Amino acid sequence: MWDDAFPSFLIGLREGLEGGLIVSILVATLVRAEARSRLPQVWTGVLAAIAVAMSFGAVLTFTAASMPETAQEAFGGSLSVIAVAFVTAMVFWMRRSARNLSGELRQKVTGALAMGSGMLILTSFLAVGREGLETALFLWTTAQAAGESAGPLTGAAVGLVLATGLCWGLYRRVLKINLTKFFTATGVVLIVIAAGVLGYGLRDLQEGGVLPGGTAYAVDLAGSIDAGSWYSTLIQGVFNLMPTMTWLQVVAYVAYLVVVMTLFVRGVRVTTPKPEAAADGADAPEPAARRRPAWVVPAAVVAVPAVIAGLFVTLGRPKPAGDQTVAVSGTDCGKGFTAPKPGRQTFRMRNTGRQAAEVYLVDPSTNAVYGEIEGLAPGTTRDLVATVAGGTYAWRCVPANGKAVTSKPVTVAGGGAAKPVAPVSEQDLAAPLASYRTYVGKGLDTLVAQTGTLRHDIEGGHLDKARTDWLTAHRTYASLGAAYGTFEDFDQKIDGRADGLPGGEQDKDFTGFLRLEYGLWHGQSAKELTGPARRLSADAAGLRKAFPSQDFDPGDLPLRAHEILENTLRFELTGDTDEGSGTNLATADANLAGTRELLTVLEPLLTDRAPKALPTVDSDIDRVQKMLDAAHDGAHWTPVEKLSAADRQRLDGATGQLLEDLAPIPDLLEIRKSA
Repeated sequence: MWDDAFPSFLIGLREGLEGGLIVSILVATLVRAEARSRLPQVWTGVLAAIAVAMSFGAVLTFTAASMPETAQEAFGGSLSVIAVAFVTAMVFWMRRSARNLSGELRQKVTGALAMGSGMLILTSFLAVGREGLETALFLWTTAQAAGESAGPLTGAAVGLVLATGLCWGLYRRVLKINLTKFFTATGVVLIVIAAGVLGYGLRDLQEGGVLPGGTAYAVDLAGSIDAGSWYSTLIQGVFNLMPTMTWLQVVAYVAYLVVVMTLFVRGVRVTTPKPEAAADGADAPEPAARRRPAWVVPAAVVAVPAVIAGLFVTLGRPKPAGDQTVAVSGTDCGKGFTAPKPGRQTFRMRNTGRQAAEVYLVDPSTNAVYGEIEGLAPGTTRDLVATVAGGTYAWRCVPANGKAVTSKPVTVAGGGAAKPVAPVSEQDLAAPLASYRTYVGKGLDTLVAQTGTLRHDIEGGHLDKARTDWLTAHRTYASLGAAYGTFEDFDQKIDGRADGLPGGEQDKDFTGFLRLEYGLWHGQSAKELTGPARRLSADAAGLRKAFPSQDFDPGDLPLRAHEILENTLRFELTGDTDEGSGTNLATADANLAGTRELLTVLEPLLTDRAPKALPTVDSDIDRVQKMLDAAHDGAHWTPVEKLSAADRQRLDGATGQLLEDLAPIPDLLEIRKSA
């Protein structure tokens, strides 16, 4: 994505041009001094600087990946702040030094020539190394902010390639660029980007618990801005400005931008660089026959940083968990498991039994779950990643048709913090299920009465009244969404779509609310609609009678917390189920009410396990509710296709955000066997 690639493109172009200018000046100085034999030493230093920068990036990536989630946030936030400091210093240094860079480097090269090859390697290494380390750090923080690495790396690669071409053109005098103006213009843009990186880094520090104010929002535009729109994505990717920002982020962003930009603009001197600074090699003699450089020193200076980084990664990797293969079966559960060190660990789980199994890493004293794998097939191996802290751990293996088996516990010494998920049993869900069954029972009583009224409207030929009463009854049914899996065949009869039926809307098996909607809004007569109305009324009564004895799986409750609105986004907000009434948004509103009711009965379980989840979800629901409220006036609802493109994007974006925040609930409240 260009929005993620642009900041890295700019840093790659600018840092690449800085480093490239330095290298070209070094090379031109040696060529003028007729010391071409020393060129391999320059390239050796350059390669060493590149190797150090790449190794530094690898170490950053590994270090972050091996930390717990909160520590990752704090680590990433700290490095983002450091990156901003480096970039700020680089912008000011290049503005100040661009005019005199050539002369300073010539003096250093002249001194290095007199002191031997080692000093020339060191000079080129130090000259390029700074840019390399800055680039690695800034790219890492940019990738963290973007949440992926492909865009930032692609942008940086394009910037570096373009910078290489520009430097070659400057060296050969095929191009003329006012470097002072170039570094001034890119400096202004980088200051704006750095302000966004600073805000992103401070947000990470807040989420990591290092800084306060994580819930004190100065800006919350998530309800009025579609987070998935192209302009929102572009602004977030390039400038790291989010629809929701805390006071600390906003104050830091504004303060950095005002102070740094003011100092930068005041210090700019529009002075054209001396021509020789851009073309030191213009009058170089024709290249003499090149000597083949010795490969040992270049190979060594490139390999040593990579080896050191590799050793750092290898020795720093948490052990021995990554080397453990742990057996999963009804007889060998946990075989091969030894006490790991604290930290983020990867365990290789191999099913040695004859049945598919679930496996959990648990605290045997509380049954709290630190990690799990579902559906591990016989004879297969999969990795389980979990964060381990000081405490007691065991494996619980649950074969598909067998009894749960718990391994011998091991004790992990040390500190750290790990957040297990408290287990949920069928008994824990018994009270929420009873409450929700009561809610559904009352809703079905209402539905029976409302479908009876609808039938009488149609039998009496009062079709205008029938359209109003149809919507009332349909909204009642839509608010019972968490139970649709329990209604068995009744759901298809009452609210089934015509999709897939041979005759479509004219098919004899097309029944229920959508069949009546089609007829009421397509001019069918009361006589034509009487049969479908009577059938709907009978099916609603049949469902009410059957419901008390229907099997309502308690595990369905957490699943429906996400699935109700997932179907809403898929069917209602696309207009896919509209048979002419244009009331999809009214149905979405009823779905939202059903979700709110479901979360109410699940609240005691969620509060204990994820106290921050419900306030976030409630805020999301309120945001979607306001958008739906704005889409109707009294009994009239705006059809989905009549919404403006911006309103539709905002509604889809807000619903998508709500779904994202609801997604963890099924995992948090999943029923897990403890014995």
